[in-house]
Amino acid sequence: MAEGESLESVTEHERILQEIESTDTACVGPTLRSVYDDQPNAHQRFMEKLDTRIRNHDREIEKMCNFHHQGFVDAINELLKVRADAEKLKVQVTDTNRRFQEAGKEVIAKTEETIRCRTQQRNIATVVDKLQMCLPALEMYSKLKEQMSGKRYYSALKTMEQLEHVYLPKVSQYRFCQIMAENLPKLREEIKEISMSGLKDFLESIRKHSDKIGETAMKQAQQQKTFHAALHRQTNVSYKKPIYIINGHSAGENEVTPKSQMLEDEDTEEEVLSVQDLVDFTPVYRCLHIYTVLSYCTDPDLVLELKNLIVVFADTLQGYGFPVNRLFDLLYEVRDKYNETLLKKWAGLFRDIFEADNYSPIPVANEEEYMAVISKFPFQDPEGDKVSFPKKLPMSQSVPQIYMQVKEFIYASLKFSESLHRSSTEIDDLLRKSTNLLLTRTLSSGLQNLIKKPHIGLTELVQIIINTTHLEQACKYLEDFITNITNVSPETVHTTRLYGLSTFKDARHAAEEEIYTKLNQKIDEFVQLADYDWTMSEPDGRASGYLMDLINFLRSTFQVFTNLPGKVAQTACMSACKHLSTSLTQMLLDSELKQISMGAIQQFNLDVIQCELFASSDPVPGFQEDTLQLAFIDLRQLLDLFMIWDWSTYLADYGQPNSKYLRVNPSTALILLEKMKDMNKKNNIFAQFRKNDRDRQKLIDTVVKQLRSLVNGMSQHS
Repeated sequence: MAEGESLESVTEHERILQEIESTDTACVGPTLRSVYDDQPNAHQRFMEKLDTRIRNHDREIEKMCNFHHQGFVDAINELLKVRADAEKLKVQVTDTNRRFQEAGKEVIAKTEETIRCRTQQRNIATVVDKLQMCLPALEMYSKLKEQMSGKRYYSALKTMEQLEHVYLPKVSQYRFCQIMAENLPKLREEIKEISMSGLKDFLESIRKHSDKIGETAMKQAQQQKTFHAALHRQTNVSYKKPIYIINGHSAGENEVTPKSQMLEDEDTEEEVLSVQDLVDFTPVYRCLHIYTVLSYCTDPDLVLELKNLIVVFADTLQGYGFPVNRLFDLLYEVRDKYNETLLKKWAGLFRDIFEADNYSPIPVANEEEYMAVISKFPFQDPEGDKVSFPKKLPMSQSVPQIYMQVKEFIYASLKFSESLHRSSTEIDDLLRKSTNLLLTRTLSSGLQNLIKKPHIGLTELVQIIINTTHLEQACKYLEDFITNITNVSPETVHTTRLYGLSTFKDARHAAEEEIYTKLNQKIDEFVQLADYDWTMSEPDGRASGYLMDLINFLRSTFQVFTNLPGKVAQTACMSACKHLSTSLTQMLLDSELKQISMGAIQQFNLDVIQCELFASSDPVPGFQEDTLQLAFIDLRQLLDLFMIWDWSTYLADYGQPNSKYLRVNPSTALILLEKMKDMNKKNNIFAQFRKNDRDRQKLIDTVVKQLRSLVNGMSQHS
C-alpha cells in the first residue's frame, strides 16, 4: 500500500513539475500550494524530485554547450584572423573618406554658387513678371496724368474707371497701387471743381453779355415774324411765282432787292455771327458730361426739388402758350432717377434694420407695449391674445420696422406724382410698380445677403423664416394702404398686384437651404473631433464623448425648430441624420485608415446605437414609425455583418430581394474587411502557433477572396 502511495506521489510530483514548466508564472502559486496540501513529508520528496529535475536540465545544458563550444571557438579564431584585415579596411575607408571630402569641397562650392545663380535667376524672373503685371497700371496712371495736364477731363474720368476696375485690382498688394487708389477720389473732386468753375465762368460771361444777347434774340424773333407774314402774303397772292428767302425777307423771281436793303441784311448777318461768337457752350457740355460720369445723385430730396422746379417752369411756359411736352418727357426720366435714388436709400435703411435686429421674439410686458407693436404692424393672433402678459410675439423687432419703412417708401414715391396732373389710376399704378421694385429687388436682395452672412446661425435663420412668413401675410395690408391713398378699387382690371408673396417665399426657401447647409457643417465640426483608437482590443463600454455632445446639440437645435413649419423641421432632421450616417461611414472607409481592430468596430457600434436611439426618440414630431431610423440602415447592416460575422448568410443571399444584408455594398464590405485583415496580421505575428487564430485568419482570407471575385464580377457586368 505504501509502495502504491509512493508511486502515486511520484506521478503527482511529475505532473506538478510539468505544470510549472509549461504554464505562466501567474498560475504557479496554486500549483505549488498543492504540494503543501499533500501527504506528510511530501514537501521533502518534492524538493528531492525538483533537485533531480534541475540536475537533468543542467546536464542537458552542458551537453548543448559542449556541442556548440567547438563552433564558438572556431568563430573566435576566425574573428581574430580577420581582425588585421579589418584594421586595414578601416584605414582605407578613412583615407577614402578624407579624399572624398577634399574632392567634394570644390563640388560643394560650385553647387552653392549654382544655387545662388539660380535663386537670382528666379528672383529676376519673378521681378520681371511682377513688373510686366504692374506696367499696364503704371502706363494707365501716366496716361491719366497726361489727360489731366491736357485738361481732357472726361477722358481722364474714363481712364480712372479702367484703373479702378481693371488694372489696380490685379496689383492691389503693392503700396504704390494703394497710393494711386487713394489719389483717384482726390482727382475726381479736382475735376468736379474745375468743371463747376468753368460753368460758373460761363454763367458770369452770359450775364455780362446778356443785354446784347437779348437784343439780338429780339431782332431775330422780329425778323422771323416778318418773314412768316411776308411768306403768308406771297402765298395768298400767287402760287406761280417762286419765292426766295433772303436774310429773312421774301422776294419774287423778278423782284429786285434794293442795295441799301442788302447792305442792311449783310450787317444783320454779321451782327448775328458776332453774337454767336460771344456764347461758347463748351463749358456747359463739359460740365454735363463730367457730372454724368461723377455723382449720380443719391439724395431723393434733391431730385424731388429738381422735379418741383421743372414743374413750375413747365406750368409757367404753358401759361404763355408754349408747348411743354418735352419737359414732361424729361420728368418721366427724372421720375425713374428718383425711384432709383429711393431704392438705394431704402436698401441702406433695410441693411441697418437687419444689422440692429437681435433675431429673437418681441417681448411685451403689458397691454401698452403690445398696442405699441400692433400700431406699427398688423399682427393678428387670436390664440396668442388669450395668453396673459408678459408674453412674446413670434416675429422679431425688424418685422414692424420693415413694414413701416415700406409705408414710408410709398409716401416718398407718392411725393413725385404730386402736381403732375396724373389720374388716380396712373398714380396707383406707379405706386404699385415702385413698391414691387422695392420688394422684389431691394428687400429681396437684402434678405438674400443677410441669409448668407457668416454670423447668421441656425437660431437666426429660424427667426428669419418666421419673419418672412409674417411679412408675407402683411402684403395684403400694404395693398389696402395704397388703395386708401389713391381711392382706386383693387378690383380694377388693370390694377397691378404686389409681388411680395413670391419675394418672401424665395427668401424663406433660401433660409431653409441655408439651415440644411449650416446644420451639416456643424455636424462635420463635431465629427472632426472624433478620436478613435482604431487598434483598441476592447471597447470602452460607453459611447464616445464627441458623439454624445453632437446628439445633445441636435436635440437642443430641433427644439428651436418647433416654431418652424413641420415640413421644414422634418426635412432638416432627416437631412442631418443622413449626413451624420454618411460621415460615420466615410470615417470607416477613409483611405488614411489602414488598420482597424474588432474592438474599434465594437466601440463604433456603440456610437451608432446612440444615433439610432436619437432617431427613435422622435426629435421632430410628424415622422412615421421608424422613418428616421432608416437614415442609419446602411451603416447598421454593415456593422451587424461584422459584429455577428455572418459572412455565409451575406454571400449566400447576395442579390436576393429579401437578403438580410440588402443595403451592404460588397465594395464597402471588402474595404473594411481588408483593414481588419491587416490589423490581425500585425497583432498576431505568433498567431500561427494557435489553432483558433489560424482558423480565423483563414476564414478572413477566404471571405476576402470571395468578395473580390464578387466585386470584379460586378465591374465586368457594368
